[in-house]
Amino acid sequence: MPPVDLPKPFKIPESVLVVIHTPDLQVLLIERADHPGYWQSVTGSKDSLDEPPAETARREVLEETGFDIAAVGGELVDWQLANVYEIYPQWRHRYAPGVTRNTEHVFGLQLPAPLTPTLAPREHLAWVWLPWHEAADRCFSPSNAEAVLQLPRFSAAETST
Repeated sequence: MPPVDLPKPFKIPESVLVVIHTPDLQVLLIERADHPGYWQSVTGSKDSLDEPPAETARREVLEETGFDIAAVGGELVDWQLANVYEIYPQWRHRYAPGVTRNTEHVFGLQLPAPLTPTLAPREHLAWVWLPWHEAADRCFSPSNAEAVLQLPRFSAAETST
């Protein structure tokens, strides 16, 4: 009997955005495999309704870059920001019928220095470290660009605590 392909469960419309950066505000961007030319920070949806956003952030960083935050000496900080935005039409099929908006929790991940990520080839094609202002210009998503533009403010707050 041939295996039966089960339908893929719908994505949960709650996600994370993780701005990975260095102390001197270099930002890691990765290029989407499903849309070449679309550069972004690490993003991803919750795996379950009860998954805490910080755990989603850790999981997505590991899946998309290969960085184990603790092992690489990183510091994950919840910026206490949430963006609610309209899901791009080309990605709505991934969500339950009628779902058009997503809530995105924003985190910063400071690494001691630029590291070489190990990309998941089905998700990303390339990576680049850029100064924060150049990274903001390259982000295809307005919420991602805005988060990168906030980096100097949040980075200063992180170092003063």
